[in-house]
Amino acid sequence: MEAIKLDYRHFDTASIYGSEQALGEAIVEVLKLGLISSRDELFITFKLWLSDNHPDLVLPALCKSLQ
Repeated sequence: MEAIKLDYRHFDTASIYGSEQALGEAIVEVLKLGLISSRDELFITFKLWLSDNHPDLVLPALCKSLQ
């Protein structure tokens, strides 16, 4: 949340970083506080781990990241 307060708008994450849940919670909080008006104001990237780089694993990995 502090980064968003400081006008950071790009966040880079990966499941291995363990930061996805905290980022999601911070986004919910700053939306409630009115620091941003919509999620569209943020640019969020995540990395698909090599072990998930198979057609059957991409979608589940993405869904897990978005939880």
